Amino acid sequence: MTIQTPTSELPAGLPDLSELTRLAGEFFSALPGGLPKPTPPSALGGVPAPAQLLPGGTSTGPLTQGPQLPGTLAPGANLAPNNPQSGLSLVASAPSLQPHAAAPNGLPDTPVLAGPALDSRAGGPLLGVPEALPAPAAQPPSTPYYFLGESSGYPSTLKQPEVPREDRVSARSFGLPGADDLRALLGENPRGTGGSQTPAPAGVSNANSGSGYYFLSGPQADATRQPSPAGFDVNAVRRDFPILQERVNGKQLVWFDNAATTHKPQSVIDRLAWFYAHENSNIHRAAHALAARATDAYEGAREKVRAFLGAASVDEVIFVRGATEAINLVAKTWGVQNVGAGDEIIVSNLEHHANIVPWQQLAAEKGARIRVIPVDDTGQVLLDEYRKLLNPRTRIVAVTQVSNALGTVVPVREIVAMAHAAGARALVDGAQSVSHLRVNVQEIGADFFVFSGHKIFGPTGIGVVYGRRELLDAMPPWQGGGNMIADVTFERTLFQPPPNKFEAGTGNIADAVGLGAALDYVQRIGLENIARYEHDLLAYATHHLQPIPGVRLIGTAADKASVLSFVLKGYTTEEVGRALNEEGIAVRSGHHCAQPILRRFGVEATVRPSLAFYNSCEEVDRFIQVVRRLSSGRAR
Repeated sequence: MTIQTPTSELPAGLPDLSELTRLAGEFFSALPGGLPKPTPPSALGGVPAPAQLLPGGTSTGPLTQGPQLPGTLAPGANLAPNNPQSGLSLVASAPSLQPHAAAPNGLPDTPVLAGPALDSRAGGPLLGVPEALPAPAAQPPSTPYYFLGESSGYPSTLKQPEVPREDRVSARSFGLPGADDLRALLGENPRGTGGSQTPAPAGVSNANSGSGYYFLSGPQADATRQPSPAGFDVNAVRRDFPILQERVNGKQLVWFDNAATTHKPQSVIDRLAWFYAHENSNIHRAAHALAARATDAYEGAREKVRAFLGAASVDEVIFVRGATEAINLVAKTWGVQNVGAGDEIIVSNLEHHANIVPWQQLAAEKGARIRVIPVDDTGQVLLDEYRKLLNPRTRIVAVTQVSNALGTVVPVREIVAMAHAAGARALVDGAQSVSHLRVNVQEIGADFFVFSGHKIFGPTGIGVVYGRRELLDAMPPWQGGGNMIADVTFERTLFQPPPNKFEAGTGNIADAVGLGAALDYVQRIGLENIARYEHDLLAYATHHLQPIPGVRLIGTAADKASVLSFVLKGYTTEEVGRALNEEGIAVRSGHHCAQPILRRFGVEATVRPSLAFYNSCEEVDRFIQVVRRLSSGRAR
């Protein structure tokens, strides 16, 4: 029962209400983590604290409301439970108390009143109860660089932290189709549109064999083809790219806009985070540790680019913002120095605007002339016509290695050799090639080679100029400022040798490091594996896109990278792009900054799906389904 007797009417020998409140507070302070040990009951009139404070029923006192602090045993919170519960003893929580001790004055064990300090909403801090349990101690990482293995795309089933995680970059095979499976894949109806299995496309045909892409001559043309590389599994690769789990309009994202920009594997994202968390500093000429770390990371990335391109020296690798800035650098340094009135600059009809406009500006400034290599009806350059353009006035030939609008792979080795035979220099735009093909600048023979990091799964805002050392030595700086000087007085300036001479000011240090991580990733997968897989994925997509009524493919060269440009009769390219976006499929629609080549084929814009090695047959099926639906709607 509940005592409601006024203090003046309490039985003799019982402390008054304030004394009971004080006793209750001292009782709870005896719990582990509480205040210092209270005065023993014998010193308080011989009244021991009640042992069983929780009744078997419910209570409606002032302590029934208010949250309990997480992870704590808040005094007062258990005095009046919110829900009925069986009688419990605090002996389990406070073993120093006498279990079930009976009060000598005959009072029941049910508490009547409690001081405000016992309310769980305010009493925890007053009684020394911690706000939350301390976080468990972190396990030491298996490597000081967590981006090298702590965030695996292939999670380990082992829980022991000391066990190395699985390789997060190298792809795994889970069974690839052979020749019979490939023929089935390339049949008229090889798959449903909602299949759950992702067969990897089969291997690559010889682009130089004369037969061309097998999708142009029917599925039976390559019955003896070998399966795709055994070490490649698209599902394992996809797990390394977190953005591929995004949903657009309620559908899982399909990223077919890789010619515009590629997505980043987790290893690149982690490398950038690690740099800013542990290495961030300006580079060179500092006496502190972080500057040394940042410099090592930045120059280490330069070495990775050198090895990736097969350059002879790191001094031939210049970091810039991207391929556009790279071409401008060459045009405004080497070009200004070596092109004069009446000279000629040769480009191809396939070029991106970035490999047209800087040369036009140079020609206008110097009184030079632009000559254009034509293409045939498939979109391949005409080497015989190119040979006719070369003459003693030709100063430089600037061509793309892969067309961003059509996907055509250009025979740059032959073009460079012919330019050199005519006494001209050659620049190769590799923005669209480096993510699809193995590149070796010494084998190509290029005097300059440029590419952008964001086209090869690296960060935006970082790119590369490769230049022959003897040319770079003779070229004037493009910009002036810090980091590119050896000595400055008010009378004259001495410049650093390449590459520093062309990297004025604070560079994009972190993204250069991120580019190095992206190249590491691609190297681990293998450019040859990537090229073979993407070739067959393109073949699979083209085989099913080409027959759709109303579809016209723009660019059908036998040697292509994974770009599909097309128009659909009865629809603008924007309408097709919107319909695909409604299904979560991202493609580019427009002129792709390559208006001259599209006009060569009589169009102003195309729809351009562009594939990467993390795309799959299921994604192609979803794309084909939308185009077929649009085609059927037009027919009605």
